[in-house]
Amino acid sequence: MPELLNSCTNFIQSWFAQDCLLCGAASGAHLVCAACHDGLPRHASACPVCAAPSAAPGIAEVCGECLQHPPSFDRTTAALHYTFPVDKLIQSYKYHHQLALARLFGALLRDSVREQPRPDSILPMPLHPMRLRERGFNQAHEIAKHLSKELHLPLTPQLARRVVNTASQATLDWDARKKNMQGAFACDENLKGQHIALVDDVMTSGATLNAAAKVLKRAGAAQVSLWVVARALPHH
Repeated sequence: MPELLNSCTNFIQSWFAQDCLLCGAASGAHLVCAACHDGLPRHASACPVCAAPSAAPGIAEVCGECLQHPPSFDRTTAALHYTFPVDKLIQSYKYHHQLALARLFGALLRDSVREQPRPDSILPMPLHPMRLRERGFNQAHEIAKHLSKELHLPLTPQLARRVVNTASQATLDWDARKKNMQGAFACDENLKGQHIALVDDVMTSGATLNAAAKVLKRAGAAQVSLWVVARALPHH
């Protein structure tokens, strides 16, 4: 079904002009006009491990949290800050089935990771089967498909699976989020020596992504890079 919806949306976009989702100006075949696209809040000056904003603008140093409690992933690249209007775009994508936004998110993330170490394959963040049925699509998978195609990297969703349908992370404080993710993922593959790029739409506390990275490392992965569309600030 997502493939059919995407095909229909792409066909309509290629033939009919439309208005920008953010400002309403004419945007041609694009969901967002050039001015709004250029004005999106890019993510910079961040911890290279977890992408938390740096206290010193222009300086990318490993943050105190990552020094004291090193995560299971090795680095994080985020294209955008999860602030207005990025939050509205992602919410429209996830909850209102604006699937065409996956291409925009994929392009933004592609440009952000070009200079990063090249992984062996791309793994979209797994969704539990029950959550997948409820939503109808895996938002990370749709973004990862565009990245896989444009970066010429294998898309390997089979590397890990979500085995526990955990409570929504948004309803929990940060300490509870870590406990909530214990045992949530499984990996039966032999990943010895591999570098895996784990793709998701939003990173908040990082607990979910860290739990997934942990099982990849246990399966032998030498490196796990996080590629996320947006990094939320602590108050999110």
